Amino acid sequence: MTPRPPDFAADDCALMAAAGAGDERSFALLVDRHARDLVNFFARMGAADAAEDLAQETFLKLWGARARYRPTARFTTFLYTVARRVFLDLCRAERRRGAFAERLAREIPAVSDGGMEEARRRMDLLAALDGLPPRLKEVLVLSVMQGLPYAEIADILSIPVGTVKSRVFTALGFLRETFRETR
Repeated sequence: MTPRPPDFAADDCALMAAAGAGDERSFALLVDRHARDLVNFFARMGAADAAEDLAQETFLKLWGARARYRPTARFTTFLYTVARRVFLDLCRAERRRGAFAERLAREIPAVSDGGMEEARRRMDLLAALDGLPPRLKEVLVLSVMQGLPYAEIADILSIPVGTVKSRVFTALGFLRETFRETR
């Protein structure tokens, strides 16, 4: 008599239940079993460069939900629901970064010289923002990307409004210098 192939759907649910009870090896088996499919899913969704990171993020979220998991559907249904949410989070983040870059591009000419447009085209704006110290980056994010007024930013950061204005000015100056260096 030849052995029957394992019922992966039932086996996956059992592995997830064991992981929920603290069995890390069961979770590792789930990762081994589904990692390639998740990477392919993300690549096919258009996130090929980030596919492995997104798969890892999916498994991290799955690990966090392991104790609450209830097999009301196939395990893969649950897995791809989590994966889809991870992908949608990526899409939202990319839209926010794009909106931030557009809003920042509108503000930079107000404090820069006439040659800023050419430098901005050649410079990766997001990389320049990553080069800002956190205290400068946060005021730009709150003011430009989130559209908050300086007074509200001052309340959020527990600093005077004048400090907010100073940090925005300094951050924009830093970006202006970064753009000049690329010419």
